[in-house]
Amino acid sequence: MAKATKRATKRPAAKAATKKRAPARAAKRTPRKAARTTAKKKAPAAKRAPAAKRATPAKKAPAKKPARARKAAPPAAPDVTGWITHTELATSNPAATQDWGVKVFGWKARPAMPMPTGPYYLFTYSDMGGGGIRGLDPTEKPSSVPYIHVKDCHVAYEKALAAGAEGVMAPETIMPGTTIATVRAPGGVLIGLAGP
Repeated sequence: MAKATKRATKRPAAKAATKKRAPARAAKRTPRKAARTTAKKKAPAAKRAPAAKRATPAKKAPAKKPARARKAAPPAAPDVTGWITHTELATSNPAATQDWGVKVFGWKARPAMPMPTGPYYLFTYSDMGGGGIRGLDPTEKPSSVPYIHVKDCHVAYEKALAAGAEGVMAPETIMPGTTIATVRAPGGVLIGLAGP
């Protein structure tokens, strides 16, 4: 009986201790819960007024690549049919004659072309005109021959003969695309023809 009494007395004491501990635990928990509850119950913070938008510098548009300039078609060459586009001078001193023309008329000297009869000195006075200077043949006197540009050297040569000229040199191709001929026009003057 004594043992039972002891157990009985111990149990209520343990229960009492448990009851005492419970409030202590509750007390410990309460501040946390209270803090959580308080935080939840707090009125929502007033929304901040939107701050004035900062003026952002305008973004520079990416530099556009300059449009490729279309290559303009070169202007069509003027029709120089009938023009004196080349003059041939026959002289005893071609180099001296060329130098004289450069000094006096402003001709532009071009490199001489080698020919069987000697160097053929070239000159120009525009994009459309110029000439050549050659040495004299053994029985020839100094002279000049104007070369007229024609659309077809063979056709122009036949036409010149039909109109009364005397043939001196039949059409001869001297380089690809260039054929020349010489006629003596009525009155005895030499005229050159040049064209395809």
